[in-house]
Amino acid sequence: MKDWFLFQLMKCMPTHSLSRLVGRLARHSISKAFIPIFAKQYKISLAEAEKGMHDYESLTDFFTRRLKSEFRPISADPDAVVSPADGKIAAFGTISDGLLVQAKGVYFSVWDLLGISKDEAASFNGGKYITIYLSPKDYHRVHSPIKGYITKYSYIPGTLFPVNAFGVRAVKGLFAKNERLISYIDTEQMGVVAVVKVGATMVGSVRVGYHPKATTNMKAGVVHHEALLAAKPINRGEEIGYFEFGSTVILVFEQGQIDWTRELTPGKAVKMGEKIAIWKG
Repeated sequence: MKDWFLFQLMKCMPTHSLSRLVGRLARHSISKAFIPIFAKQYKISLAEAEKGMHDYESLTDFFTRRLKSEFRPISADPDAVVSPADGKIAAFGTISDGLLVQAKGVYFSVWDLLGISKDEAASFNGGKYITIYLSPKDYHRVHSPIKGYITKYSYIPGTLFPVNAFGVRAVKGLFAKNERLISYIDTEQMGVVAVVKVGATMVGSVRVGYHPKATTNMKAGVVHHEALLAAKPINRGEEIGYFEFGSTVILVFEQGQIDWTRELTPGKAVKMGEKIAIWKG
């Protein structure tokens, strides 16, 4: 009953406007005063940050902080798929009949997630997926899990429900309903990999470095699929973009390309650059 009430309340909230407002406030220089409070509240490791706490110009500047490279080594295994972000594994497995698991007994389709037709999504059926949740305390930048070329991206407008445990439990098809920014990486070894960055409540926007206009939470946003004029080469562990607050990343692999490492379990904390799968080769 409590979940139902909260869900109904959440549906009535102007989440897009509220998220844009919070984003603007967090980017204002006055928000700098809240950085020490935020860091203490979420027990953030300041030793890992690239700059000192007082060197950040705003709360968003701190949210999107880069880390010292020695704290996120990239797996040296040439066949490794690495975690694209810091976070907790919410779910992983095989895409069966086009479906991914959101939570126990709750599913959503790969074609809805990617905003494409069933025919276009056919190569992902039987493939693998993994969902990684980034909490507010986590490092907010997203990196490439493999080496390849970013060839296109998609912006899928939608809702901005929270992606925490409550949202996953209460909103069926959550990740295919919330806004998404999807980067497609073509690889020589592993086919096409979709890196899905899911928007959420209070996430001002999702940004990427390879296209200046690609972002989320736009007013009157419409579905947009765009092939890049020139494919962008990207190395494993190289930065793709960032969240302006914690959210979720979903990796989707084509059929027959990878196997998960034995260490993966739901709820396991992972760090960017850590090996999570290997090429079946």
